[in-house]
Amino acid sequence: MLDSIVHRDPGERILLGPGPSNVDPRVLRAMAAPVLGHLDPEFLEIMTETMELLRFVFQTRNQLTLPMSGTGSSGMETALVNMLEPGDDAVICIHGLFGERLADAAKRCGANVTVVSAPWGSPIDPDDVKKALSSHRAIKLLAVVHAETSTGVLQPLQEISSLAREYNTLLVVDTVTSLGGIPVKVDERGLDVVFSGTQKCLSCPPGLAPITLSERAVRVLRERKTKVQSWYLDLSMIQQYWGKERFYHHTAPINMIYALHEALLIIKEEGLEQRFDRHARNSAALTAGLEAMGLKMLVEQPQYRLPSLHSVVIPDGVADLDVRRRLLSEYSIEIGGGLGNLKGQIWRIGLMGTSSTKKHVIMLLSALENILVSLNAPVTRGQALKACEEAYSASLDL
Repeated sequence: MLDSIVHRDPGERILLGPGPSNVDPRVLRAMAAPVLGHLDPEFLEIMTETMELLRFVFQTRNQLTLPMSGTGSSGMETALVNMLEPGDDAVICIHGLFGERLADAAKRCGANVTVVSAPWGSPIDPDDVKKALSSHRAIKLLAVVHAETSTGVLQPLQEISSLAREYNTLLVVDTVTSLGGIPVKVDERGLDVVFSGTQKCLSCPPGLAPITLSERAVRVLRERKTKVQSWYLDLSMIQQYWGKERFYHHTAPINMIYALHEALLIIKEEGLEQRFDRHARNSAALTAGLEAMGLKMLVEQPQYRLPSLHSVVIPDGVADLDVRRRLLSEYSIEIGGGLGNLKGQIWRIGLMGTSSTKKHVIMLLSALENILVSLNAPVTRGQALKACEEAYSASLDL
């Protein structure tokens, strides 16, 4: 077996699934820079700049803003293990798979979890959140997914944030599929703990989890009665490495931080508003093309659809894997399938960061139509690209 193992050179793909997204060549070049020591003065400067760039993208002034080692799931765990202690009461909103993960992680912290749910494909109703908060005393934490990757739902946050303030409850928000592609507005919306991942709209390889804590959340961390259950994710120690003290905690993933620094710099150069507009325009064009083809979006109301992740209902008689395999083998395009109870029922199409381009929208629509027509699927031929172009023209007229 060992004798048959040779050097591998993975081919390029057009990554239009739920993540990772394609990575800018500048980011890949940054990753190849020489490794520095984790306390090297030059690397400490890169760390400081990375924190400042993260504040820019999170739209916050929070001092405790940094990238955690690990993927977006480590950001989720960091948020919960640092805020929750055994016996705390928490309300967790579930409208997809990643809300379920939040609830699972909160229970593992020893919290008493109350679930507020909505059907997969719909947002959480703030009235249900209000009922959950008002029916218990001293709810310490409320958690919700801003961009539900399993369904393509964009969750409005302002009303939920107001409820968290009204009931003096910490608000934890999952922005793994929104940060860098959709406004997060941490300060303006009054969000307390917000975490993300690098491999989606930031277009950086997976491996870091940006997180930011409000002053209110920092006080909760400081006033804990018990130690954070995870040594590796303990922000009370990690902030001393990223802060002025520069106390060693663990060896930072040096080259991943180079990559994140460069990816965030690319966002700064593009400008947040321009980047948000690009994601919105490409999303509108893709959706117009898909609907003109006769395909249905899982999320029925446009205001709740993510510009970064689109859930498309698979037509009757079409096998999920057959289409995805042909997209990959014939066109080198990756899209995702459904998760949980949506497995085999939807395709998940991502337009995130570097992958969110007009070229990719047109390539995907053309390839998908060709495959579906060859399978005799119930789709309308020849209308997708026309509708797509009309959507782009309409966006330019605004």
